[in-house]
Amino acid sequence: MDIMDTIKQQIEENDVILYMKGSPNAPQCGFSMRTSQAVMECGQRFAYVDVLSNPDIRTNLPKYANWPTFPQLWVKGELVGGCDIVTEMHENGELKTLIESAATPAE
Repeated sequence: MDIMDTIKQQIEENDVILYMKGSPNAPQCGFSMRTSQAVMECGQRFAYVDVLSNPDIRTNLPKYANWPTFPQLWVKGELVGGCDIVTEMHENGELKTLIESAATPAE
């Protein structure tokens, strides 16, 4: 499978996915740490991809997303943003609402 197809599939199959450096429990940079903490505090399950152990994704996701940096939070197939955007949304309550709505199955 082409790496762009892999990225597309990951984003489509996970309602909430965080591309980060390291893992939520062992982040490898401060931006990834702050972003993963904000997402974890929303209390919903989410997927993550460690771009440090996936160099093809690290190289190609910025092209796919048209977003040059990591971390990247995707919700329901849409790029939410990176650390600054996610942190601000967390502080004003928007992030929890967004993630809870993504985690709730449509009826």
